[in-house]
Amino acid sequence: MAEVNDEGVAATRIPADIARPDRILGPFTARQTGILAAAALVLYGGYWIARPVMPPLVYLVMIVPVVGVVTAIALGAREGIGLDRFVLAALSHARTCKRRVHAPEGVPALPGIVPPRLARAAGPMPEAMRMPCRGVSPVGVLDLGGQGRAAMARCSTVNFDLRSGAEQQGLVAAFARWLNSLTGPTQILIRCYHTDLARLANQLHHDAPALPHPALEQAARAHADYLAELGAGGGLLTRQVVLVAREEAVRHQPRAAAGGGRVIQRLQEAARALAPAEISVVPLHAEETTAVITAACNPDSPTSPVGTERDGDQA
Repeated sequence: MAEVNDEGVAATRIPADIARPDRILGPFTARQTGILAAAALVLYGGYWIARPVMPPLVYLVMIVPVVGVVTAIALGAREGIGLDRFVLAALSHARTCKRRVHAPEGVPALPGIVPPRLARAAGPMPEAMRMPCRGVSPVGVLDLGGQGRAAMARCSTVNFDLRSGAEQQGLVAAFARWLNSLTGPTQILIRCYHTDLARLANQLHHDAPALPHPALEQAARAHADYLAELGAGGGLLTRQVVLVAREEAVRHQPRAAAGGGRVIQRLQEAARALAPAEISVVPLHAEETTAVITAACNPDSPTSPVGTERDGDQA
């Protein structure tokens, strides 16, 4: 079996970091070069200012820690992200309010009857939560405001390991052709959420008397009892693959038409391109898109599988 699976498989070398930025000055990227050049100019200017009152050797000793910190921030990286971005993210997080509430109308101030001592003990006032999604159109297009428009589709999965080497190579080639045809930001999201089987079990119990034979009715009721027992533990998970296409807003276009039709077209193109890879892509309508966004905001809520198995989003 191993010889059959290896037949026709061609090894291809892929760079370890295909998203690595270009080097413009030796091993340094444009961002690293800018940080080091700015730090060098500041330190050189400080030397000319301090030269009349400080020997060069003393100034050099004083700036050694500064040079070390700047070099570490400019050249250091973690998981492919530069330390300068981590520092900026930490500063932004420190300045951001940690308490947010759902208040589209804004957070009102405390009434005047609250003593100042209690107001100070309560800490800073919470801020209104601003969701990036401002609405969903009837065709399932997400309004992201200044970030453009986005649309989602659910995708089926493919059993890759059980294919022969030639079949695996064909699937990879079809998927690669779709990747090379992308013209905008695209995300592949794998959701894993709790599943509620109570609705499905109740539906089986309700439809069991309509079956043409008593044995079928008994089997349906037994299967419904099994599903109810299976879902009683609360640990049943379902996996769903969601494809998200986004189009950035264009300045000269009206906001209402900024990328709305284009994201739907991109999902249709993805459906045609991934069909040779045996992956079905079904765009989500407005209700399904709203359900996905709601589940993302409340991931602990169980989701009923009724109607999803038929659509092919079960793994």
